[in-house]
Amino acid sequence: MTQYVPTRQLRFFLTGSSPCPYLPGREERKVFTHLPMSDGAQVNDALTQFGFRRSQNIAYRPACEQCSACVSARIPVANFVMGRSQRRILRRNADLVRTLVEPEATTDQFDLLQRYLLARHPGGGMTEMGWLDYVAMVEDTSVRTHLIEYRTPDGQLIAAALTDLLSDGLSLVYSFFDPDEGRRSLGQYVVLDHLRQASVVQLAHIYLGYWVEGSVKMDYKARFRPLQTLRGEHWVDEKSVNPAELPAPMLRKD
Repeated sequence: MTQYVPTRQLRFFLTGSSPCPYLPGREERKVFTHLPMSDGAQVNDALTQFGFRRSQNIAYRPACEQCSACVSARIPVANFVMGRSQRRILRRNADLVRTLVEPEATTDQFDLLQRYLLARHPGGGMTEMGWLDYVAMVEDTSVRTHLIEYRTPDGQLIAAALTDLLSDGLSLVYSFFDPDEGRRSLGQYVVLDHLRQASVVQLAHIYLGYWVEGSVKMDYKARFRPLQTLRGEHWVDEKSVNPAELPAPMLRKD
């Protein structure tokens, strides 16, 4: 596949230092650029290949001066090997109704997001998000994106994922779920469902964002095997972590 090269010059900026949300005692910085309105989808595709993530119309990646712990992670769909615990997660959630909806914010989604953030990320930056912030998060974009809703048979929304469609896969921008439904392991289920859907439409990868070895919040990503990480300019199979040596699965998704 020929890699897309943006037809315009992108301007990149560097943020100031702030406390790292994943590793205590460390500082983080990010490099970012604005996605253009005319060919934002293609630029987002190209930048994702280089380890960038999207937030609204901003693409960013870590640029920490003394730390390189954050690495981009993706799952090669065709080579994914499902474990027994993951098969159990699929069975426990077989009753859920999955619906692809347009990127339009609803109060139903926002209420679920607030409950998720307060329970899973108390004190985090997103807990201050208001309704208009959520509308911008979902709707303010020039890329190919959509929402996946997961509802119980009686219509209750218990999980949702904002997902970008890329030329070579699906990128999980942000997912959230009912914190009272811990038995369902909804964070892992959302990833498994995206793997299933990507396989159906023959997309090659599921992009999971950043993985930080040693961060409890990120442990779940190493449970999807094989896992590929971006090392320098190349995506390589990650062999440094053995899922069997990890603690019990975390019932959370970042």
